[in-house]
Amino acid sequence: KLRMDTPNSSATGNDKRWFAMRDLKRPNAKSRAYSQLAEMGFEVFTPFHWVVETVNGKRTRSHVPCIPDLLFVRASRDSLDPAVARNATLQYRYQRGAQASPMVVRDADMDRFIKAVANAGGDTRFFLPEELTPAMTGRRIRIIGGPLDTYEGNLLYVRGSRIKRLLVELPGFLTAAVEVDPDYIQFL
Repeated sequence: KLRMDTPNSSATGNDKRWFAMRDLKRPNAKSRAYSQLAEMGFEVFTPFHWVVETVNGKRTRSHVPCIPDLLFVRASRDSLDPAVARNATLQYRYQRGAQASPMVVRDADMDRFIKAVANAGGDTRFFLPEELTPAMTGRRIRIIGGPLDTYEGNLLYVRGSRIKRLLVELPGFLTAAVEVDPDYIQFL
């Protein structure tokens, strides 16, 4: 689950946490916040996917963020605050009703999500929490072997699809459906 930091918690000090951030720049801006922060030495994660666009009559593939304004930054609050103050289009994300503290994702949840997306290759599907319906959630499984060994979750159910996908959730933000080899699936 997501963890909200209180003003007296360690995230306001020098402890590094994964902060959920918003980049309010236009999607076609030349310099996005995730690249600026990475150049400044911050650890940044933005989930990307491939899209096919028509530009000047030619079809091209582009690697773009799956949610244009969402990025995650692992840093201490003390080191990240000055970067946010210098960039008018970069903001912390706050949970509704709790404007005092920014949203923080647990290290274990973020590491699990990043590892699953990185090991899935380029064929990962991303879903916002409101896009994933109970009808799309299949049986509970555990992965035995392979790069996602010991992962547990639900299968993505898509009628007529032969591809098996494990749903890996970043609670409250995003769910990734990563392709898994059927030989590694153990039903629970």
